[in-house]
Amino acid sequence: MDSLILQTLIGAIIIFFSSMTQGIASFGFSLLALPLLGLFLPLRIIVPVLIIYSFILNSIILYNIRQHINLKRIYIVAIFGIIATPFGAHLLKIMDENTLKIIIGVIITISTLANFLGYKFKVKNEKLSYMPIGLVSGLLNGSVSLAGPPLVLFLSNQGVEKQIFRANLTLYFWILNVITIPTYFFSGLITQEVVNYSAYLFPGLIVGTLLGIGVGNKVDELLFKKLAMSLIMAMGLLSIVSGI
Repeated sequence: MDSLILQTLIGAIIIFFSSMTQGIASFGFSLLALPLLGLFLPLRIIVPVLIIYSFILNSIILYNIRQHINLKRIYIVAIFGIIATPFGAHLLKIMDENTLKIIIGVIITISTLANFLGYKFKVKNEKLSYMPIGLVSGLLNGSVSLAGPPLVLFLSNQGVEKQIFRANLTLYFWILNVITIPTYFFSGLITQEVVNYSAYLFPGLIVGTLLGIGVGNKVDELLFKKLAMSLIMAMGLLSIVSGI
């Protein structure tokens, strides 16, 4: 079988399961897709493709859960995430790929482990905390398409209700996507090869997203969270190994 056809088939399967995870939980798309796609594609192709897909995916999810949005809760983290995103994009252009893979794996592993252990910390000033969270999230968003871990952990720590959690997280990702896509374009990171792969893998994104949204309101939240976190942690360890 032609290598491009095989890459496309495997890639579409990865995108399908990753987008289904995002549709159900409103996070996990890049956490799952990035280390797996990184086994056979360069990060400078994968990351821009995932940013484009994230915009499409989050637009679909956001429309379906728009009634639960609470903009007042995330506007500060969004502002600081936007500020940091271009600096993250610059890191993607200049950093060694294996180093980035190790960083990705460490971030994923630590994030999921903290989630598993139910780590909680007291926050005296929630609005003030959103500033460093937004900066770190924006750097991760621009460099490796992983804006989620800092905010996911913080919202989980604050005990935000499921539907508000999903809606606010999705809106935040969508806002960053709107900023990141033109940033990548003018930085020369969205190439013809990126556009081609985006087209090849697109069916897996749509089918997985729609299926995930349908399941998201029905699946037992605690059970799915445990299964998703187990899988995502495995991907984090895989990313570390592939980068060494």
